[in-house]
Amino acid sequence: MSNSTFPTEFLLLPFADTRELQLLHFALFLGIYLAALLGNGLILTAVACNHHLHTPMYFFLLNLALLDLGTITTTVPKAMANSLWDIRAISYAGCAAQVFFFVVFVTAEFYLLTIMAYDRYIAICKPLHYGTITTSRTCVNMAAAAWGSTFLYAVLHTANTFILPLCQGNAVDQIFCEIPQILRLSCSDAYLREVGLLVISVCLLFGCFVFLVLSYVQIFWVVLRIPSHQGRHKAFSTCLPHLAVVSLFISTAFFAYLKPPSMSSSSLNLLLAVLYSVVPPAVNPLIYSMRNQELKDAVWKVMTGSF
Repeated sequence: MSNSTFPTEFLLLPFADTRELQLLHFALFLGIYLAALLGNGLILTAVACNHHLHTPMYFFLLNLALLDLGTITTTVPKAMANSLWDIRAISYAGCAAQVFFFVVFVTAEFYLLTIMAYDRYIAICKPLHYGTITTSRTCVNMAAAAWGSTFLYAVLHTANTFILPLCQGNAVDQIFCEIPQILRLSCSDAYLREVGLLVISVCLLFGCFVFLVLSYVQIFWVVLRIPSHQGRHKAFSTCLPHLAVVSLFISTAFFAYLKPPSMSSSSLNLLLAVLYSVVPPAVNPLIYSMRNQELKDAVWKVMTGSF
């Protein structure tokens, strides 16, 4: 390969060196992928078919299920195929498509989790104004803004990443294509523009994170002042699942992208990739339905066919 070039394909990080472990990883990821499809599919069907769930909270949960399906479908099927057929290659266009859709779904999920925190804040801290603030039109506009802005954001980042010439080969140190790994392959004097965009992105995401923290500080302050045990339990049952999902998503993603370079290794990158891109879409349906009897009843009706 020449000093500066645009490759026709990339080589992804293999799950393992031995054939037995590759097949084991394939079976494990197949199970996780099917669980994610089933769980999120049940939530989508339950919310869509049960008119009692046509509320802002469940509308945003429906969008979250769609994003989870998109995230895990962007990365896992290709990784499973590579393990099953003992290959590593992904085409240049396929890698660009993976980066684009991964950025769309992951960024939109972070924005949506921020919107859901705002929804819970209004519902608990300003209950008398909830109906006038979170109207159907407002909810649709907020969801559309999250989807639309992340689409443009992904176009910008993908274009800026894949116009860079590569000087460090074409082996990606990850099981799927992502921007930081592609930037490591680029020429040292060519990636500064994309790094600048990433810094701006981190600042925006940090602003959303601060908003999330402040929202939950006020939510818990109000909930702990509710005199009745039943009232506190009902409030916590709607907030704790969302807080658990946010904590899982943010902690793994932040550590993956902000860990010190000295801690970087192929094994750790693989583990973190699984934690922030594969595990959340599979466990989010379980987290949201665990303490929500209304959602559990709706899912049960879907499973038994008694709408």
